[in-house]
Amino acid sequence: MSKHSLITAADDLRKDLRGLEFPDPVAYTYNPLEYAWDRHCDYLKNFGSGTKKVLFLGMNPGPYGMAQTGVPFGEISHVRDWMGISGSVEKPDPEHPKRPITGFNCERSEVSGRRLWGLFSELFDSAEAFFEDHFVANFCPLVWMKDTGANLTPDKLSNDCMEPVEKSCRESLARIIEILKPEKLIGVGAFAEKQLASVKDDHHQLGKILHPSPASPAANRDFSGTATLQLIKLNIIDVA
Repeated sequence: MSKHSLITAADDLRKDLRGLEFPDPVAYTYNPLEYAWDRHCDYLKNFGSGTKKVLFLGMNPGPYGMAQTGVPFGEISHVRDWMGISGSVEKPDPEHPKRPITGFNCERSEVSGRRLWGLFSELFDSAEAFFEDHFVANFCPLVWMKDTGANLTPDKLSNDCMEPVEKSCRESLARIIEILKPEKLIGVGAFAEKQLASVKDDHHQLGKILHPSPASPAANRDFSGTATLQLIKLNIIDVA
């Protein structure tokens, strides 16, 4: 069954990434596939069965989303209330004092996740209806921080330190695609689209939707409306 294959792929990826060290400005590295492994497995078990028509790919965990819950773009209320996933989450070691992991007790809301899952919850009657033909993954499970606690995204790190990370993540992404057999590969943002392009076959349709980050002026103006139009143009949803 695909969900067990996805768990094996995720387990292999977290093993590949163990022990990697990163130079300045990286001071702390979190991997929610380690400390939030049980919740990540819940996500794969509940929603990773069978094949999918569409794979959405994000970049890496946000500090108040997957970093807390183990679910891609995992804003807590949507993970708990829409997906029905909850439970305990362990802590990374070491843990930045300004970036504590409190799991489902975290009081901050991940804006990107709230926007993305909020859109899908508006377009589909239930999580089960969405995941019947769609799946959301992240390219990389790692979270990097400066000594101040400020977030560092993969595109801000040097090519040398990212090379082993991207190699393992690309191999894992190729396995996910092989398991789920999606027809359409959709990057949530340009970084993810680029990674999908590096592993896609000729029969895959490649596309992109706007990233829901609060750092994006376009997303702040109207993420839901813009992304909905993009999904219509990609023939992922029908015009209402």
